[in-house]
Amino acid sequence: MSTPTQTTISPVDGSIYVERPYATDNEIAGTLARAADARQTWAKLPIEKRARICHAAVDAFVAQKARHAEELAWQMGRPIRSGGGEVNGFEERARYMIDIAVDALRPIDVGEKQGFVRYIMREPVGVVLTIAPWNFPYMTAVNSVVPALMAGNAVVLKHASQTPLCAERMVEAFREADLPEGVFQYLHLTHEAAARAIRSPEVEFVAFTGSVPAGAHIEEAAVGRFLGVGLELGGKDPAYVRPDVNLDHAIENLADGAFFNSGQSCCGIERIYVHADVYDSFVDGLADLTRQYRLGSPLDESTTLGPMVKSSAADFVRSQIAEAVSQGARTLIDAAGFPENRENSPYLAPQILVDVDHSMRVMTEESFGPVVGVMKVESDGQAVELMNDSEFGLTASVWTRDLDAAVAIGNQVDTGTWFMNRCDYLDPALAWTGVKHSGRGCTLSRVGYESLTRPKSFHLRTEV
Repeated sequence: MSTPTQTTISPVDGSIYVERPYATDNEIAGTLARAADARQTWAKLPIEKRARICHAAVDAFVAQKARHAEELAWQMGRPIRSGGGEVNGFEERARYMIDIAVDALRPIDVGEKQGFVRYIMREPVGVVLTIAPWNFPYMTAVNSVVPALMAGNAVVLKHASQTPLCAERMVEAFREADLPEGVFQYLHLTHEAAARAIRSPEVEFVAFTGSVPAGAHIEEAAVGRFLGVGLELGGKDPAYVRPDVNLDHAIENLADGAFFNSGQSCCGIERIYVHADVYDSFVDGLADLTRQYRLGSPLDESTTLGPMVKSSAADFVRSQIAEAVSQGARTLIDAAGFPENRENSPYLAPQILVDVDHSMRVMTEESFGPVVGVMKVESDGQAVELMNDSEFGLTASVWTRDLDAAVAIGNQVDTGTWFMNRCDYLDPALAWTGVKHSGRGCTLSRVGYESLTRPKSFHLRTEV
């Protein structure tokens, strides 16, 4: 009987780009057993030595930037001109989390008490299973992989079937850095096998990034195991453009926030609310800039908008647009201006919709594609109400010159990250988290180490 195979179909031309056998049950059990054994020794290494190995792994990974960019283009359609940015983001997050580890993981001194020594240690949880998505395959995986290793855990990485090479390249870089055997491994798994791995006694924490339905399956698999689960599940991220905005800056950055990676970003801009005083000027400028995008093969250096990951994903966005138009929305971008745009293919022209409202799916349902709806508002209060009218809450942004107003509005918006005059970015010094259906838990920052460790209190009476 042949071993089932994982097949990656490239969105570039529909060809098979990668084939890998799925791990068997025996291979899964062996991988988890090696991880459970290896983490015992790894956790005892001084944190400074763990840091040196992790920095060396980052060095090895960054040295292959050109290869990573080309492979990303073939695997998930990112224009090759942008592929290096993924590697830069990986490096920024990895090095930050390595550099803060000594301080973030040091014992907590709870203060003096006569006759006692008291402190709280941070111990590694054990084996961390990271399940990473295809859309930002390196930058999402690094959020948990590197801090988990720095905290003394072993890690098993299961990557999306669209980007299997990303798991292999990350493990390869750590092997080059002489990471001890078994501390960081990968598995190519079916969904059912991933669920069985979660139920395995060796796994003590699951870090998942993906869709809401997939997150629900992760929770179901973990029921009764009493293990930690971190879920980053996507968004319908809004922006509010105030009348005191720097208009050119807002147009340039919101276009990028909406259309970078063909809109396939959990924290990309999917809906924009613009104050009536600047609405017409903003919409005209956004449409003009969007028409300048070049849709084409991601292997072409002149391409600024690559294909979506699959034809089915593009068709989903097309259905949202068509339905909104049937309900009264108006398109501003003529797809004929993008010759590569083709029905029943992953190549989809960018689109801006106006005359939209929240009765339309395109304003409430995650699109995950190159489309954005723009609504006119009359006040800050109306903008806040509309931004909060969502089942998601990952990031939100305001575009204004007034810092006090930005803070006041941000205090009213249900979101994990609140931006002023920027969007679609993760600062590794800040907690990456969401509310509502955007998930639970946290990665990055000092706070990100809390879920990857368990507290152990020492309560020592010295006077007896």
